[in-house]
Amino acid sequence: MISALCASNGKLSMRHAWPAPVLRFGRARLATQTTAYGKPPNSPMVLGIRREDKNRWERRVALTPAHVKRLIKETGARVLVQPSNTRIFNNASFERAGAIVEEDLSKADAILGIKEVPVDKLIPNKTYLIFSHTHKGQEYNMPSLQAFLDQNIRLIDYELMTDPESGKRLVLFGTHAGYAGMIDGLHGLGQRLLALGYNSPLIHMGQAHVYPNLECVNTKLHHVGDIISDQGLPDAFAPMVFTFTGSGNVTRGARAIFDKLPHDNISMEQLPSIVKDRYNQRYKNRLLALQVNAADYVERIEGGQYDRAEYREFPDRYRSVFAQKIAPYTTMLINGIYWESRFPRLMTTKDLADIQRRRDLRSRMLAIADISCDIGGSLEFMSHASTIDSPFFYVDAVNSVEHKDIEKPGVQINSIDNLPTELPFEASKHFGDSLYPHAKALALGNLSDTVLSRAIICQNGQLELPHKHLEKNLTKAHGIRVADTRRKRVLLAGSGMVSQPLVDYLARTRDTDITVASNNLDEARNLAYQFPNTQATLLDISDTTTLNNNVKGSDVVVSLVPAPLHPQIAETAIRNGKHVVTASYISDEMASLDRKAKDASVTVLNEIGLDPGIDHCSAMKIIDEAKAQGATVRSFISWCGGLTAPENSTNQLGYKFSWSPRGVMTAGLNAAKFKINKQVREIPSGALFGNAFAQVPLYPGFAFEGLANRDSLQYADIYGLKLDEMDTMFRGTLRFQGYAEILDALLKLGFLDLNASSAIQQGTGFQFLAQTIGVASNQPDLPQIAEVLAQKLGTTTSSTLVSRLLLAFEEFGMLGSNSHLPLSAPTALDALSKCLQSSLKFGQGERDMVCLFHEFGIENPDGSYDVQTSSLVAYGGSESGETAMARTVGVPAAIATRLLLENKIQTRGVIRPTIPEIYQPLLERLGQMGMHFTETSKNGVHNSLQQRMAWN
Repeated sequence: MISALCASNGKLSMRHAWPAPVLRFGRARLATQTTAYGKPPNSPMVLGIRREDKNRWERRVALTPAHVKRLIKETGARVLVQPSNTRIFNNASFERAGAIVEEDLSKADAILGIKEVPVDKLIPNKTYLIFSHTHKGQEYNMPSLQAFLDQNIRLIDYELMTDPESGKRLVLFGTHAGYAGMIDGLHGLGQRLLALGYNSPLIHMGQAHVYPNLECVNTKLHHVGDIISDQGLPDAFAPMVFTFTGSGNVTRGARAIFDKLPHDNISMEQLPSIVKDRYNQRYKNRLLALQVNAADYVERIEGGQYDRAEYREFPDRYRSVFAQKIAPYTTMLINGIYWESRFPRLMTTKDLADIQRRRDLRSRMLAIADISCDIGGSLEFMSHASTIDSPFFYVDAVNSVEHKDIEKPGVQINSIDNLPTELPFEASKHFGDSLYPHAKALALGNLSDTVLSRAIICQNGQLELPHKHLEKNLTKAHGIRVADTRRKRVLLAGSGMVSQPLVDYLARTRDTDITVASNNLDEARNLAYQFPNTQATLLDISDTTTLNNNVKGSDVVVSLVPAPLHPQIAETAIRNGKHVVTASYISDEMASLDRKAKDASVTVLNEIGLDPGIDHCSAMKIIDEAKAQGATVRSFISWCGGLTAPENSTNQLGYKFSWSPRGVMTAGLNAAKFKINKQVREIPSGALFGNAFAQVPLYPGFAFEGLANRDSLQYADIYGLKLDEMDTMFRGTLRFQGYAEILDALLKLGFLDLNASSAIQQGTGFQFLAQTIGVASNQPDLPQIAEVLAQKLGTTTSSTLVSRLLLAFEEFGMLGSNSHLPLSAPTALDALSKCLQSSLKFGQGERDMVCLFHEFGIENPDGSYDVQTSSLVAYGGSESGETAMARTVGVPAAIATRLLLENKIQTRGVIRPTIPEIYQPLLERLGQMGMHFTETSKNGVHNSLQQRMAWN
């Protein structure tokens, strides 16, 4: 469709080009006229154009081939261009313009780019022209500024290239950010309306990057406008008011797009009457545009008229009333204001929550296009920059939840921080046109050019006078010094289902490069392609050389491979001085690496998923708080389960699998040991299902049963508790009632056999059933099968258990229409796992559930007894497909990784998240992601599970 619309343009070949190289200037001193070292004034320079590497979407370039051709002709300068396969203009187009395409830019005197340059790619003693994002003292880029100083680089920042008289910026992308932000905003709103159950003309809008050029965008807007005029907008959302803030290039660009749709411009004073007259037919076929400025949305706290000069000098005398006067009428907010922390916020999180609580405003504040992308700025709840790959997130301020499920409550936020690169052709052409006169001056060695000289932040290893104040932003040690300035690098070993939420969390921070390493390269690529700054590579753990090279190039290694492989990865990481994160239990082999890790000053953080993981964190929080008050923990009971949501528990197990069932099956073969009411009990291996706890009364609405989980007693020491002082120490696994009965029967029948003699070779599901229970395998004979089952289990053919087993075997694909499908496996347990994985998987729209519940019996210093609980219940996204299990394992591991990257974890060795420096920030950040623990406290031991449960 797009190519058909745009075929007349005739310039498409120029829009499928590649990125350019980066060049740097020789060291320069300011004399009567400033030039590069060794260059007489006005002599031609060597300019370099660097390849953008911020992320794969960055396809812009500072100068187009047309600009380069003109520059070479007019100045005689040489231009070097780094080759790129993603730049909007390809390498050949620069060669035709007379540039030299080569990787090495060290011969360049000055290097032109767009986005920040990774510190490890800077070339000393050069001049750089980029958006450095340093002149405001941005904390995250101070290491870059220090690197410019240390490497004697002259830094010229585009943001500071201003008109000497008006002070207005001359070289910028603001208008194109407005274009793309508005296009993406319309696209997102159309998607949101559809998710809410309403078709609208906006559903036909695509994201900005799908259009080859603005001509195609205009064509699409014309078509959408015709549909609005002819078919109208959804009545439930009329009138649709688009509120614009700001008056600069960003807002002008957004209005240029919006104004091509049928609309009326309205004023603040008209809002109440317009909404009151919402069913006016005119509002069904037109959008409404409201342009506001500070005078409209702030008021003096002590009363009186708004005064612009006073507001700018004393903003603390004012407060925002946007949430009261404008937001209740707004369908979509397009935010383009420049904001500083001394000014009142446009909207706070509380403001948003107040609006979202009102049922009469359900059709208001549906979406925000935050083109200014000021994190935690004018919109307090705007927590992070989104990406072109994942442009929208949703904020449910009432429940303090941020999510990505388009059908769940919340305002849609689009906060992409590199919007102009969605329109790389026009953006580069516009930018290059503005930059050309100054690039020409630079090419002639004329750094006394007024615009260029005013834009210099540092040179000769010193900050320029207007920027001397930035010295206080730099960490001082031996003069002005900062620590490591490299980008952060994470190696993720494994690409299974837990990996996606982990990468999603890590990729939100722009300073991190992620490599997904997997033995399934296609799976790794499918994961990596969804996120910025993420790449895939093949992982063969037996190839020690490749493994070592991958680990060496990272700062933190996250191991999500099968648990037996963790020690090999950890040992390689320790040898290279790299931190490690795993979600698995600490094995004896892993524990043996503790000394090596400490000697290498390496943290190997294990057990940082769900269980084990955040169960440790929530437990230690309560335990440490009790100890701090002089109390004694007398009882600790912990239940956790990854389950099917109740409405989807539609089989005899009441359970479904989102990954290999083998681990679930083998866990049932473990022995268990625990202490209940001062008695230590043991369950031998193979007897776990037969000793299930039939009722676990955590919540009246859930019919839970439970299984003891391994050796509970060891956790008394892990949690710093004294076992001899405790009445109860128990950890268990939750299932829905009826699960253990079926698994116990399968165990007794031989379906969990791990001996090679139980293997099935080139058989079928029914043949596996027949072989395992010992019946003829030529054809199903239900009465005979029922008889054999009853005999082996010591019951009757009419028993509920036999009936349930027959139904289960049909569900497992061992009886019925699917029982003829081929099946081969080395053991009976592996064969059963294959059957369960193919037959008991989640269907479209189904979801899983996670339940974690701790109970603490705490004896206070005064002798009173409190029963405290800490619990978490989470559900998977039925539409997004992200499981609760993946999220509650992947996100904690990602947060732990981020804490290591930020040097927030100083403890070294092989450890668990049972210390405050880990569990406190981790629980806080989990809460920010919508994973909140609910804590309760009741007085009296009679309220405890220790007393209420039947433990026999």
